[in-house]
Amino acid sequence: MFDAVIVGAGPAGLAAALTLGRTCRTVLLLDAGEGRNARAAHVHNFLTRDGTPPAQLRELGRADLAAYPSVRVRTGTVTDVTVLEGCFRVDLEGGGTADARRLLLATGLADDLPGPRGVEALWGRSAFHCPYCHGYECAGRTVAVLGAAPARVRLALQLSRFAADVALCTGGEPLDPASRATLETNGVTVRCEPVAHLEGAGDRLEQVVFEGGPPLARDAVFVVNVPRQRSELAARLGCASFADGCVEIDEFARTSVPGVYAAGDLARRATLPMPLAAVVAAAAGGTLAGAVIDQDLVGADFGLPDPFARARS
Repeated sequence: MFDAVIVGAGPAGLAAALTLGRTCRTVLLLDAGEGRNARAAHVHNFLTRDGTPPAQLRELGRADLAAYPSVRVRTGTVTDVTVLEGCFRVDLEGGGTADARRLLLATGLADDLPGPRGVEALWGRSAFHCPYCHGYECAGRTVAVLGAAPARVRLALQLSRFAADVALCTGGEPLDPASRATLETNGVTVRCEPVAHLEGAGDRLEQVVFEGGPPLARDAVFVVNVPRQRSELAARLGCASFADGCVEIDEFARTSVPGVYAAGDLARRATLPMPLAAVVAAAAGGTLAGAVIDQDLVGADFGLPDPFARARS
């Protein structure tokens, strides 16, 4: 019987395991493999680790955990989870089970890319979605932003401060006159033709090709991604979720199912309009979840009142 099983060994799971290991909790950390940012060349906005390749960051995290004998790391996928009397049982790929008093889901999100054709080969290298993860690398370069929604207009204007040239490609969607005037006043080109495909060499974008009109030479493109849950475990457990599919947690990483916690970009609080995709935010969420799980178990072990009861109510 482990104190906690952590499903997912990205930044959130690793940070939670570290926190629990440092309080001598017995932990099983299950790693299914590549994370959401595996295609990216580097992790950014992570203090002291800015520019570290994602795989290397995970290796460094595992190396940190090696100092704590109560933490076990196992490579493999969880196929199912069962709620038992006072604990949880996870079924492991290839056979075997593990029981734990508390369960932390850190399985993360995956990104569906609705288009245009050619984006998959460029994803994470010259096709991006987050200006805080990859915007700086576009400084002095030519950039396209796809979409016509207000958030896309805002992103194009944001990038125009440091990119050499920015174009908003609406994909055939109309753009209101006020937005168009603001964009053009600030040097952002507007192209309203439907986008046929993205063209490049390997993972490097070369141009945006339209169904009509000349192609647009670009170094990078910001596209619309559709995040989805990488794992079905939260749904199987009956954890409450939002319309966007994110697992609902409170400010202490607790889901609606007692004893089940969630951390990382798979989950968010009701006060956030979207999940935080930053690696450092996932690690911070994992640290918080680990500390709360430990306090939860302290209360259970010694019959102490829940220190977070007021926040729950």
